[in-house]
Amino acid sequence: MRVAVAGVGAFGKNHLRVYRELETTGLGVALVAAVEPDADRAAEAAAKYAIPVFATVDELAAADLHLDAASVAVPTVLHHAVASALLDAGLDLLVEKPLATNLAEADDLIRRADERKRILQPGHLERFNPAVLAIEPQLRRPMFFESHRLSIFTPRALDVDVVLDLMIHDLDIVLTFAASPVREVRAVGLPILSPRVDIANVRVEFESGCVANFTASRVSTERVRKLRFFEPRQYVSLDYARQDLLVIGLDSGVSGAGGVSQGIPAEIAAAIAAGKADPALLARLAAAGPAPGLSFSKPPVTPGEPLRLEIESFLESARTRREPRVTARQGRNALALALEIQASMAAHAHRAGLDDFFTPGA
Repeated sequence: MRVAVAGVGAFGKNHLRVYRELETTGLGVALVAAVEPDADRAAEAAAKYAIPVFATVDELAAADLHLDAASVAVPTVLHHAVASALLDAGLDLLVEKPLATNLAEADDLIRRADERKRILQPGHLERFNPAVLAIEPQLRRPMFFESHRLSIFTPRALDVDVVLDLMIHDLDIVLTFAASPVREVRAVGLPILSPRVDIANVRVEFESGCVANFTASRVSTERVRKLRFFEPRQYVSLDYARQDLLVIGLDSGVSGAGGVSQGIPAEIAAAIAAGKADPALLARLAAAGPAPGLSFSKPPVTPGEPLRLEIESFLESARTRREPRVTARQGRNALALALEIQASMAAHAHRAGLDDFFTPGA
């Protein structure tokens, strides 16, 4: 398969690297071109990978390189323009998250892909995190999520706020795991070091009764990427960065009342059984070691680079014409929730009298 990369900035460089690695290992892919308007970045990519780097998508199309597929890693505000042109040129696409800046653009890309029978996969990288791949088949009925995604400030991706930049990864994961329509959204967010929201806290309730709390910050002093969720009789802690899982279960013979005789307070046993135990409490229990009535396990996780797994999956879909693991409509759903969160943050800012430094939609 002959592939190109549109955008060779901070993340586009990684797409170039992975495609070339796959090419050199004989996995049936050839990196043949890139698109980058910045002259310095274009020259660097052309020299490193010995490929032509065009200033525009139109120049790429005019070169007639017999391309099959492409990654789109341009700034979010350009996703629709670049992806629509590449779809019209007949290419299968992997488009970095978010799929587009609004639902009208997302719907247009989906329509174009459907009409042209092209693969359109949004780049929700964490769906290919080995820890996510390991726990997803074991899901029971998640009823409460706690998500934390914190990052040190960089000037990258400031064309969007922290919800579309960072939190959207976790929105996609929770939407997939919860498998229920959203009922209510409450959110607060503030700009700190950029004109857009840099830190946000969100509460989402689903029609199933499941509740999810999200915290995302790109102005933190540390990097954290963790998801914890509670199911009946089970607590799961997932560390995206470490690709690590911890599962704490309530032994089948322990009930809320029986927990006392097993060394577990009745209220803790009942909370675990209902999938509502406090995360900090369970973390302390885990640190203290095995306790009667509780089981601790670390499901096996096969290490791997999420981006490489994502690109391999995309290429497999392009070859077989099978639906991608992450579909364009799932990408649209994550975008829809992100936009609803943005609206909730703007409404909160207005109620709190923060309009003087918070600009809705900025």
